Amino acid sequence: DEPRVPFEIDLLHRDEHLVVVDKPHFLPVIPGGRHLRETVLVRLQRALGIATLAPMHRLDRETAGVLVFTVRPDTRHAYHALLREHAVHKAYEAVAPWRAGLATPALARHRLDKPAGAGFMQVRVVDGQPNAQTLVELVGRLAAPRRDLALYRLTPRTGFTHQLRVQMNALGAPIVGDRIYPRLWPEPAAGEPPDWSHPLQLLAREIAFTDPVTGAERRFTSRRRLQSAADLAR
Repeated sequence: DEPRVPFEIDLLHRDEHLVVVDKPHFLPVIPGGRHLRETVLVRLQRALGIATLAPMHRLDRETAGVLVFTVRPDTRHAYHALLREHAVHKAYEAVAPWRAGLATPALARHRLDKPAGAGFMQVRVVDGQPNAQTLVELVGRLAAPRRDLALYRLTPRTGFTHQLRVQMNALGAPIVGDRIYPRLWPEPAAGEPPDWSHPLQLLAREIAFTDPVTGAERRFTSRRRLQSAADLAR
């Protein structure tokens, strides 16, 4: 049995080349492991009747926000090339501890390592030439009584597994609700749902690129709001 993820996908855009959705927390992008039917891909294929859908990029299961799918196999390589050439702008929002000593904006530069054959939980910061870069900007501190937290805008310049989560943890500001960094929490038992009330406070806010097929300027923005950001001080 596979517990249903009790959150829905919101459709942001659909045309002959792309389908763009606002992904909820807790829903994996593609089938794998214990998640088969309860994935964005399977739900979309069933709802839209498009068997050729494939994700242009990925989001962690715990992360919410903008997610782009390609429709046609003959143009898929052109969209994937944008990622390889770092021609896609992505911006995220995260709620994490406020740190007086963290001067922002700051360009976080680290060398991340995922040992061969290791699981996702093994990503770590190691010595050496940086291979991960993220611009970290402070949007604002949260209102009382959560003045210990802040909303950050994160703009990655590279794409490494769990990059934003690992780098924020390395800066001493682990993202609220992270069940991997700095401490690994156990997965629920098989067939048991997770605690839906404490999602990772990470949102893919926007993605933008020049469409390699049509030449149009594309920009898609999430309509979601992080749970903790409702307390943002104005």
